[in-house]
Amino acid sequence: MATTSTGGRSAEPRGFRTVRRLAYACAEAVAARLEHGVTERGAARMQREWLRGRRARDWFHPPFAWFGDRTAFTGFRVPSRLFPTGRALEPGMPFALGLAPVYEGYPADIGRSGSLGVNPVQDRLMAGLEALRGLIVRERRPLREIHQDVDRLMVRQGYAGRHRAHPFGVIARKVHRVRQLRWSPHLFGFGTQSLEGLAADALHGHREGWSPYRFSDHPPRPGLRRSNPTPASG
Repeated sequence: MATTSTGGRSAEPRGFRTVRRLAYACAEAVAARLEHGVTERGAARMQREWLRGRRARDWFHPPFAWFGDRTAFTGFRVPSRLFPTGRALEPGMPFALGLAPVYEGYPADIGRSGSLGVNPVQDRLMAGLEALRGLIVRERRPLREIHQDVDRLMVRQGYAGRHRAHPFGVIARKVHRVRQLRWSPHLFGFGTQSLEGLAADALHGHREGWSPYRFSDHPPRPGLRRSNPTPASG
């Protein structure tokens, strides 16, 4: 995930950087513990326990883990397909971790991919991400145009853009600080504040995301965004 800024208060980016570092530290720690036989559910549980041990007890979405061909999001037509399964990790198999903790009112939404041992396809995908980042960080270009450029680059690289499996096919979404609550209830694995954000997205958030559709044919408005292009092979 990359975070881009188009203005905003100076104190807020520090809070977002803090939670992003926390999220990446969690992803790296869990990735280092993955071994043959660990299931997607087990990897998701490791992320939850790591975050709760560091006072991050709320999240935009619960920790996810995908192994093997599930990392490509093929056939993910309903949200329930995102949730971890009993799929076990095997040597050479690719994996992807997705986590979105909220810490001191600041949310992050990051991904970390890798493989258990050598996987040449995974290595090529990671090498191609640098060129994608170069497109994403350009400022003041229409959001739809950025999305189309990213898709075209993925095609030239020989990959498919699986970010179209995201709601409204967006590559990026705006992020903002949320209220801190002493007790954070959850529903279907999602924090209730996060569900409020999803509802807001359903009403107007897609217009602030980088989408292939006409409603994103405008420059970005001031604020922070988390970007998550998702190239896949096969």
